Amino acid sequence: MNRPLPFDPIARAAQLWEDRIGPSGTMAAVTGIMRVQQIIQSAVDGALKPHGLTFARYEALVLLTFARRASLPMRVMGERLQLHPTSVTNIVDRLEKDGLVKRVPHPTDRRTTLVEITEEGRARRAVATKAVTAIDFGLVGLTAKQTETLTDLLTKVRRTAGDFDD
Repeated sequence: MNRPLPFDPIARAAQLWEDRIGPSGTMAAVTGIMRVQQIIQSAVDGALKPHGLTFARYEALVLLTFARRASLPMRVMGERLQLHPTSVTNIVDRLEKDGLVKRVPHPTDRRTTLVEITEEGRARRAVATKAVTAIDFGLVGLTAKQTETLTDLLTKVRRTAGDFDD
């Protein structure tokens, strides 16, 4: 990690924006979110790397662990992970290569292939979960109440953007 700056560059950019362009509230909020995303991504990547996982592969293992039968069609995985089918295929290919999932035929639909988590996948997911929860998924500096408020605010943005219906 780089040495901390002696000032907040986002606050400085917001002040310059305010002086030269106009209201800076949204710009500062979005820039802050983007920077926090980088911080979180770096922390999560660092926690998952020793376990041979990326966040996308970890999410897939968690999703399969949550599935009633520990398997899902790839199409459903893509919907739930909000990923393009090509990305899901790449994730499953890597997990399968590592022995963490396997492709199995659907019992009633010959056109569908299921992805099923293996025992090794369950074990890897368990140790990786300990690693990411030990660092609070990289989201540090907030109280439990602040984290809940942040989640509520981000959920509102996602809902308004059409990310999901409820």
